[in-house]
Amino acid sequence: MTQQDRALADRLYLYLAALFITSLVVSNLIFQKFFVWQPFDIQVFGTQLFELSVGILPYPITFLITDLISEIYGKKKANQVVVAGILASFFSMGILLLADYAPASINSPIDDSTFKQVFSLSPLAVLASMLAYLFAQFIDIRLYHFWKHLTRGKMLWLRNNFSTFTSQFVDTVTVILLLSLFGVLSWDLFWGLVVSGFVFKVLVAAIDTPFLYVLVGYFRKRFHLDRNEEIQ
Repeated sequence: MTQQDRALADRLYLYLAALFITSLVVSNLIFQKFFVWQPFDIQVFGTQLFELSVGILPYPITFLITDLISEIYGKKKANQVVVAGILASFFSMGILLLADYAPASINSPIDDSTFKQVFSLSPLAVLASMLAYLFAQFIDIRLYHFWKHLTRGKMLWLRNNFSTFTSQFVDTVTVILLLSLFGVLSWDLFWGLVVSGFVFKVLVAAIDTPFLYVLVGYFRKRFHLDRNEEIQ
């Protein structure tokens, strides 16, 4: 690889890491708003199917990015992005706690009660999300490379979907369980939110497979990589 190609590869890795961290942090900040995506009028355990937190919208992007980094840059680089995302999320939680502690001035357009209503639960959300995310992402990366080794770099769709399906199930159950234990969510919503969240993530993971093929194809062609070859 030429020095120019190496510089481009490093720059693209930086951009992917930035998108990953932004998606993760934003999902923790906006999670308290829920919406209903209603392609089907189905009730699951007394809850409307696809009643979801808006925080779920950017979250699947993180798994697409870690799969892409795993495929092109390798397991070590994917794990580095995961750790950076965890640190960024805890750092954002510290900023929220500090901002919540500072009293609003008389001229502040947002008073203390409004700020607390929007952001006071975010530290709990970040804690629950990070514990779930920590398990899920490392499971995703480990399973991705297991399937990649087993298939000798063939069947990209298999490792993309099988690793993501398993890790998303772990993530969904863990985060909703912790938010219920912390009193953020009501227990009667538990199974409905688990089913809705997991099914939605599975659909998104299946939809993002063609995008992964396009991105992997670009990287392999641009950096002259053989199948199963990674940028060292």
